[in-house]
Amino acid sequence: MWGGQYSVPPADIMAEINASLGFDKALYAQDIAGSIAHAAMLGECGILTKEDSDGICKGLREILREMESGAFPWKPELEDIHMNIEARLTELIGEAAGRLHTARSRNDQVALDLRLYVRDAIGAIDAALLGLQHALLVRAEEHAATLMPGFTHLQPAQPVTLGHHLLAYVEMAGRDRARFADCWARLNESPLGAAALAGTSFPIDRHRTAELLGFERPMANSLDAVGSRDFALEFLADVAICATHLSRLGEEFVLWSGPLGFIRFSDGFSTGSSIMPQKRNPDAAELVRAKAARTAGNLVQLLGVIKALPLAYNKDMQEDKEPVFDSAQTLLLALRASSGMVADFTANIDAMQAAAGAAYSTATDLADWLVRVLNLPFRHAHHVTARIVKLASDKKIPLEKLSLSEMQSVEPCITQDAFSVLSPQASAASRTSFGGTAPENVRAQIAAWKEKLA
Repeated sequence: MWGGQYSVPPADIMAEINASLGFDKALYAQDIAGSIAHAAMLGECGILTKEDSDGICKGLREILREMESGAFPWKPELEDIHMNIEARLTELIGEAAGRLHTARSRNDQVALDLRLYVRDAIGAIDAALLGLQHALLVRAEEHAATLMPGFTHLQPAQPVTLGHHLLAYVEMAGRDRARFADCWARLNESPLGAAALAGTSFPIDRHRTAELLGFERPMANSLDAVGSRDFALEFLADVAICATHLSRLGEEFVLWSGPLGFIRFSDGFSTGSSIMPQKRNPDAAELVRAKAARTAGNLVQLLGVIKALPLAYNKDMQEDKEPVFDSAQTLLLALRASSGMVADFTANIDAMQAAAGAAYSTATDLADWLVRVLNLPFRHAHHVTARIVKLASDKKIPLEKLSLSEMQSVEPCITQDAFSVLSPQASAASRTSFGGTAPENVRAQIAAWKEKLA
């Protein structure tokens, strides 16, 4: 490629550090799509003859078939995906292949390829997130009224339903999908035709290549087109947020299937120990939990690469691909594993319900009853309830096991009716405010989500 100026090949270490074929071959489909659109446009604009344009497009389609079948003759000495394709095209169609690079540079070419890759990755991730939402909705409907403790500070706080808990992750996945959709909309501009950095003197039609590739429009500034990677940063940030949501679900699965005994995974989602024959380890959940750190690291890595780069293209940008590829593949794997675990687990309903009523989790319901029935100010009702909880705690009995006279020793106006709010079932059923955990709310939200996803 440098034969016109350089008389000796690059040093071995220079060739090694400069090469990107080991990872950018993942862009082969995007690179060929961009080249076909570029060649077609050059033909339409009369910059290439129709014969050359058609021959180039035919040759590129043959190369795509070779790559998809595994027959493509990769040559590491050609440095990257772009030069491998151009060299093979020359072997297939001859001199006309050298005309493909008219009015473009590897700078706008690689910027295009990565945008196309991220756009495709977002489509795959959105489909996987949709699958996770459907899996969660199925289990939420099954457990719309299954009681469990809701936690704050990892301590039992108030009774909720398992269905309500799972719906929280449906909401998170919905926001993740919205973020990826926003990212897709912003990156959906074509850098092709910006050439090296200043545009080109050839009478190209950038709107046409944008149209052929499904972009909304061409990018309006050639320096920005080749020198910006904020679309990749936004994608990596969205991946890291989504992976963090999955990590939280993974952590709950670890807790639920271990110390709390709320769920059990089948053999298909459990692993054993090399020394302890009784072990059933939630390795999939633990790995999903860990992979969030990997995606966060990829974001920080690319932020570090881009943060001090002057416009326009710099070779530093070769480091943009591996974190993007890794994050996309890591998230897709974590999403598939998470959907599998959601569909797989069996709930230990008895253990969940017993835990839902433990640790005086209905104390807030008693405080609310004091406000609603006795018209006490909430702060006073809170104080009264705390004293009653202490009384029960000192006796080592649940709230509902106190006698009415014992409660009245703290607040004389309490009546037998107060006991009606102290069961975890009554507590959960009473939370009917919008977004609350009452089973009727859960079922309504499931129906709303089903309609939305349909």
